[in-house]
Amino acid sequence: MEVLFKARPGAAALDVALAVSGWHRLAWSAGDRRLYQPGGVALDLSGIAKGFAVDAVAATLAQLGIVHALVEIGGELVGFGVRPDGQPWWVDLETPPGVAVAPLRIALHGLAVATSGDSRRGRHTIDPRTGRPIDNGVVSVSVIAADALTADAWATALTVLGPAGDALAAAQGIAARIVTATDGEVLTPALAAMLAD
Repeated sequence: MEVLFKARPGAAALDVALAVSGWHRLAWSAGDRRLYQPGGVALDLSGIAKGFAVDAVAATLAQLGIVHALVEIGGELVGFGVRPDGQPWWVDLETPPGVAVAPLRIALHGLAVATSGDSRRGRHTIDPRTGRPIDNGVVSVSVIAADALTADAWATALTVLGPAGDALAAAQGIAARIVTATDGEVLTPALAAMLAD
């Protein structure tokens, strides 16, 4: 099977694409709960799709009367109830290769975790402000939240924001571990508090 790779677009092509794209071209109608787009705009929900799917599977299991489960899709997880041995669902946050950070284990008891970054699949996260792959030194971001959709969305957003994202995460009370190539890891105050309990 032959795989064809397209060349990266040049500056002029990116300028044209950025001029006709972006969230600001969408219109939300609260009355009928619809999102309108003028045409020519495609929505890529891959930054939150796995988190959404994990939550949907967990909700289905709960509706079926299952009270203890760990659900995982592509590295995004949600845990509720406990393991058969009575322990919580312990999971290790991803430790990116080549970065000297200690492993970090968390308990998913009514919580979800999502990790975003480019350490596994290369530079695939696009900064919507520039149209180019991010190059801000962030290797990975893991977020712990009440649901996987929220964790997934914040992990992606903080990855794009780069090291400055830790201030936003702290202000919003987001429990996050931000791993950078130069500084190692930053634990937000909310995550540090969770780990201290």
